[in-house]
Amino acid sequence: MTVKYWYGTGVGAWCQDGDVASDSRMVALGFGKFARADRIFALERVTGDERGDGRRTRVWIDGVAGPLIAARTEITILRDMGQESAIVGPELEEALDLAARLAAAADAGRVDLGDLGRRARRLLAATTAPEPGPR
Repeated sequence: MTVKYWYGTGVGAWCQDGDVASDSRMVALGFGKFARADRIFALERVTGDERGDGRRTRVWIDGVAGPLIAARTEITILRDMGQESAIVGPELEEALDLAARLAAAADAGRVDLGDLGRRARRLLAATTAPEPGPR
């Protein structure tokens, strides 16, 4: 007779062996460090002078006192965790950068409309389908 254990909710809630979770995929953090995907609860990009020499992302793992420093970017870690939908595309990053530059320029009282127009057209061209040509 097979005994099933109730093991929480979601994927793997019913498990043949209560000691083994069904989605315990290991995620490589770089330099021989690994973490279970279901134990990672926060990622933070390392910026400025701290970044470099294998220092790309701070990774918080359930049960570990402080963050581990990963040699991989947060995007590749998210992808390995199966969280493709959480990854921000380059178009969104460019749009946010454009908005921040526009706000700063408006606050300073100077807006370069030529540069703003070029960047907006490039961003729109990258995110919209081309219109069909004449037949």
